[in-house]
Amino acid sequence: MNDLPELIDSHAHLDFKDFDADRAEMLERARQAGVRNILAIGSAAGPDHLDAALPFARQHDWIYASVGIHPHEAKLAEEQHFASLSALAQDARVIAWGEIGLDYHYDHSPRDVQHSVFRRQLELACAARKPVIIHCREAWEDCLAILEQDWRGTGLGGILHCFGGTPDDGRRGLALGFRISFAANITYPKAQNLRDVARDLPLDCLLIETDSPFLAPQGRRGKRNEPSFVLEVARTLANVRNLPVEEIASLTAANFRGLFGLSGPKELPAVQTPGG
Repeated sequence: MNDLPELIDSHAHLDFKDFDADRAEMLERARQAGVRNILAIGSAAGPDHLDAALPFARQHDWIYASVGIHPHEAKLAEEQHFASLSALAQDARVIAWGEIGLDYHYDHSPRDVQHSVFRRQLELACAARKPVIIHCREAWEDCLAILEQDWRGTGLGGILHCFGGTPDDGRRGLALGFRISFAANITYPKAQNLRDVARDLPLDCLLIETDSPFLAPQGRRGKRNEPSFVLEVARTLANVRNLPVEEIASLTAANFRGLFGLSGPKELPAVQTPGG
């Protein structure tokens, strides 16, 4: 396994029921593929399950966790949820706050409520000194304007997750100290716009992710995604940048560690038996 690229999946939903039947095997496949770290996102289960990612980070020293309220569930946020988030953010295994942001595609929560919950979480993330994981869909102008007003001065930066914006959106994010993460939709034939953005961004801002169990790479579309498939994102990005996949993997891993102040690569953990 030491000859494999050093991969980091910067965004995966390990708690989703899609993995209930084979979660241990799925994690082992990730390690076998060279995945050294995963950031388990703890927001999509909703505000009544804010600690959803923490069990994985506590059990596995190569997995980290985030906490937050997704914009889809913003309408469900109550004062006790914000208090719980602030407490959870003190856990040493929680390295980020998110995913948070705005989603105008589905509008599951009213936009004014999304704005309010987003800004409240930025305030709390600043107090906790945690970078933020940003979800933005069809809301780039409003999302970036809020970040420019409320987040610029923190110096904490974060990740624009599953980036789908324009080159200008990317540049505005870079000016705020964000890394830009590409998911497996960059492998889709009709996603040339994403490949064009990825080609022109500075190498020191790029990250890769799966957004598992969503967005399986081309060739697996319609099936469940999982962290081992982050290699396909690295391969596509390497092709776009005309670089070896090992170099892209190493660069994106270094970018991730630099953002979160993490130590350098370690040997892959010893393989445990399923359920161990």
